[in-house]
Amino acid sequence: MVELSGYAGLFLVSLLAATIIPAQSESVLVALLLLGKHSPWLLVTVASVGNVLGAVISWLLGRYLETWRNSAWFPVSDDSLDRAQSWYHRLGRWSLLLSWLPIIGDPLTVVAGIMREPFLSFLVLVAIGKVARYVALAGFTLGWLA
Repeated sequence: MVELSGYAGLFLVSLLAATIIPAQSESVLVALLLLGKHSPWLLVTVASVGNVLGAVISWLLGRYLETWRNSAWFPVSDDSLDRAQSWYHRLGRWSLLLSWLPIIGDPLTVVAGIMREPFLSFLVLVAIGKVARYVALAGFTLGWLA
């Protein structure tokens, strides 16, 4: 039961970490890896699936966010949104490989939705970046890459 709760907690934190809600999935993954009671590859898989799913939620928010752009409660100024769209347009879909980065990664997935990035290319590029990050983190933590 404790083992299952570790995986479930990691999934939830990883999902939240990929949205605008601040969460630290990396620290939870490292803690679980160091405990040694869970399969490292299953931990990486659970963290990756949760984090990619969170990015998909952000992409969906972006797809429908601009519908309310002229509303009084809209959380982003026109200038900020125009700047983000211009940045994404200039760098293109390949910037999604950086969606794992702190601070810029989560807004990047929202902007990809606003810019109508096709779902399949979004999913593949985000998954590559996020999975690679967790594999590298596990590798360094467990000495695979030392």
